[in-house]
Amino acid sequence: MKPTSAFRHEPHPDYPGWHTWELADPTRFNPVVMGKLLVRPEGERTARVRMLETETRHSNLHGAVHGAVTLSLIDIGMFAAVYTVLGINAAGSVTLDLNCQFISSGKVGQPLDLVAEIMKETGRLIFLRGTVEQEHGLVGSFMGTIRKPTIR
Repeated sequence: MKPTSAFRHEPHPDYPGWHTWELADPTRFNPVVMGKLLVRPEGERTARVRMLETETRHSNLHGAVHGAVTLSLIDIGMFAAVYTVLGINAAGSVTLDLNCQFISSGKVGQPLDLVAEIMKETGRLIFLRGTVEQEHGLVGSFMGTIRKPTIR
């Protein structure tokens, strides 16, 4: 199944094994705030979503990656993982809940990775858990639930 025309999901020419995860509309939240995102499968039920660049604009007053950026990566990354692992176009889906634990500060200037595992899929829901990582270790962990779109 392909994402709707609202998304661009194709092999990235500069990063073998990775695919783009972009909105076609460059004025929306994902591209404006988060920048370039990549995704790849890692195992049967897991995907890795990478925020390529963390910059000063992504930082808090302590010079670390802002918690809102970490939460945004988790929220966006859950949908990318659902598509990558299950092949489900999650456009029209919604996040029902998201629990996050901040473990350490994200460092500006390093890619920020989300590793998401699909725990269970039902007729209407998808349950995920995972971590946010950088080269120095864990930044956070999460559990979330996505409700699939209503078919009309």
